[in-house]
Amino acid sequence: MTLRTKNIDILCIGEVLIDFIGHQPNVRINETRDYHRFLGGSPTNVAMNASRLGLNSTMVATVGNDGFGEYVFNRLTEIGVDSSYVKKCALSTSVVFVSRSDGTPDFIPYRDADYHISEDQIPSDLLANTAIFHTTCFALSKKPAQETILKKAQEAFNLGCQLSIDLNYASRLWDSKEEAMEVIKTYCALNPLLKISEDDMLRFFGKEMPNEDIFSFFHDLGVDTVCLTCGSKGVKLSRKGEKTIQLPAIKIENVLDTTGAGDAFWSGFLFAYIDQRPATECLQIALQLAALKLQNVGRLPNNITILSNLL
Repeated sequence: MTLRTKNIDILCIGEVLIDFIGHQPNVRINETRDYHRFLGGSPTNVAMNASRLGLNSTMVATVGNDGFGEYVFNRLTEIGVDSSYVKKCALSTSVVFVSRSDGTPDFIPYRDADYHISEDQIPSDLLANTAIFHTTCFALSKKPAQETILKKAQEAFNLGCQLSIDLNYASRLWDSKEEAMEVIKTYCALNPLLKISEDDMLRFFGKEMPNEDIFSFFHDLGVDTVCLTCGSKGVKLSRKGEKTIQLPAIKIENVLDTTGAGDAFWSGFLFAYIDQRPATECLQIALQLAALKLQNVGRLPNNITILSNLL
């Protein structure tokens, strides 16, 4: 028994970016000399990983009518992501410079086209054929994408979609903390599957908080399932009214790059969730995919069958 009753398993809406990841390991951006180019953006990573896992994934995003935009379309097509709802515009494709790190990477965003997502890119018939509607805090940080995503999330919820969000909060992306809080509360009222990290929560709350207080905060907003990733300490999953599940991280001898590890984790979780696996198994598959990503720079490799590594 699976949830794969819709034509689109995961609809990913939000930032598509060109990631320039530093070549020198474990130095900040001010000390990085060389960068390698990768296709990135959290929802884009999830869409690509989902496709590699055999799911039907569709991307809604906006890129520039430029060379980077062409690169985006080429990569999405190669991997099998439906890019029919990715729009070109006269602005430049957004880029982000990222330090290469075995911890939390440093980053500098140069945003232009990515947040110009309009309602006509997400028609009602698309939502009616979608199982999971996924977005990010990054995507919600600027208008008009913010208004578009919130309106379409409500419509998707009314149509029976399961919502999902990676709450990858960073204050530099928002005009104010108050705006961020209101937007996040509005989205959380639609009971999404919620992924957060310890780093996200430190930035979001401005202080360290007990895990149980974090879980209670989001449960009170209307979220039933909260997944907290804790880096090398593993993961905790809290379901409203149930006992918290905790699993250790998979040990990695040589961490090459942490960029996109959270996206790999969430891709694995959603893959297993769609297949209606038990919660513990969803986490185990998610941790395996994250471990695989940590051993590769930039993205998950194309020359392996990811599915065979998970089952």
